[in-house]
Amino acid sequence: MNKPSSRHLLTASALALLMAFSPALAQQAATPGAEAAQAAANDNQPLTAPDSQARKEQVMPESFADLVEQVSPAVVNITTTSTVATPLARGPQLPEGSPFSDLFREFGFPGFPGDEGSPFGRGPMAEQRSNALGSGFVVSAEGLIVTNNHVIEGADEIEVEFFSGKTLPAKVIGKDDKTDIAVLKVESDEPLPFVKFGDSDKARVGDWVLALGNPLGQGFSASTGIVSARNRALSGTYDDFIQTDAAINRGNSGGPLFNMDGEVIGVNTAILSPNGGSIGIGFSMASNVVSKVVEQLEEYGETRRGWLGVKIQPVTQDIADSLGLADASGAMVTDVPSGPAAEAGMKAGDVITRFDGGEVKDPRDLVRRVADAPVGEAVEVTVQRDGKPVELKVTLGRRELAEGTGTGKLDSSAETASDLMGMTVVPLTPQIAAELGVSRETRGLVVQSVEPTGAAADKGLAPGDLITEAGQKPVETLADLEAQVKEAREAGRKSILIMVRRAGEPRFVALPVE
Repeated sequence: MNKPSSRHLLTASALALLMAFSPALAQQAATPGAEAAQAAANDNQPLTAPDSQARKEQVMPESFADLVEQVSPAVVNITTTSTVATPLARGPQLPEGSPFSDLFREFGFPGFPGDEGSPFGRGPMAEQRSNALGSGFVVSAEGLIVTNNHVIEGADEIEVEFFSGKTLPAKVIGKDDKTDIAVLKVESDEPLPFVKFGDSDKARVGDWVLALGNPLGQGFSASTGIVSARNRALSGTYDDFIQTDAAINRGNSGGPLFNMDGEVIGVNTAILSPNGGSIGIGFSMASNVVSKVVEQLEEYGETRRGWLGVKIQPVTQDIADSLGLADASGAMVTDVPSGPAAEAGMKAGDVITRFDGGEVKDPRDLVRRVADAPVGEAVEVTVQRDGKPVELKVTLGRRELAEGTGTGKLDSSAETASDLMGMTVVPLTPQIAAELGVSRETRGLVVQSVEPTGAAADKGLAPGDLITEAGQKPVETLADLEAQVKEAREAGRKSILIMVRRAGEPRFVALPVE
């Protein structure tokens, strides 16, 4: 039997002495919680969790079987089929690095791998069908399914297999490559079992999680682990990954990560591995990011993120010291091109410290906050300028339109539109101006849609581009543009020069008028 240390004896004696003189203080000293933790710290003792119900809930469950049985009907396997073109082998097929490879390339031997630059071209190509596997989960009784964008990217056909063995064809409702999320839809004669999103911000490091999916094409499979870390970023602008040691392998992509309440708190997306297999470092996109994307894809078929219109950089400790800031936090503005921020009076050198009522930790935090903010509505932004806080009201534009990546038509109350040169243009209204993040006083025509094979698309125009000049003359109405096009044709010119503004940046484009 180990003899207690003198330190432990002293602590017990001190408590007995305190009890004799002040029972109330002795009771307070014996109370578990923060006081006990402070006493342990003062006594150089390790902290231990209190024997409470919260602690019991974190004990490893005897079995995950009930949870798996509860949520499995909503988890699906996804099989995609696509057509790929491969060179049709003709003549000798030499391995790369062969001493004769340069000779055959020089003479452009048909069918030789990698002979794109030969005078005979690539040679004949053969079409082959390629299959890929992934996972997903149903989020509505009407058949809405969430998965990863990379699971269905380029697919000609998508088939969904349910836990019951039933299979249904699916179509793509929308996809977002920035978060690698896609939404599918299946048609079913009866309501489908579905799961709901949980609050990923409530997930704590150490919490138990369950991953379900179709690893390596083996069919429905469950794996468990804990939340290893939160707020991980890989390479995306809007990354907010939950890291877990639950086994995730190829084929698990797009599958759900559940908490112990059966709520989806993440979409299994990527793994860190030197050999392609699970080594206990998996990443699931947080549900609080995914749920917003899913809502927008369901409603619009694409995302609609807020756009502030600034270039930013982190605030280092040196920068904070030079500006007299208390903390090295926030986002420093390096440039303010024409756009929402410029309209609100923001300047280069400002440090954004608060956005829409919340503190800005760093540039990544600001980007996510802006993306989640409503397009076309004014938000309050606090910047530090000359050592003082300055309050601004910024009416956010739409990021997809600013970047020229929007694919759907603009929301417009305009009754008139004109199809010219492979695009549909509408007059700039106050509603569209708010969506684009430009001043209400701006005049011009907005590209509402672009024909994929038309002249405007060939020149790089996209929905949301603002046309302010045509033939080096200002245009404000459809009649202005049509008149300039007619004048160019009558003058015998083959094209007309137009001024296009995107994200505040102007450029000239010559569009054919024939």
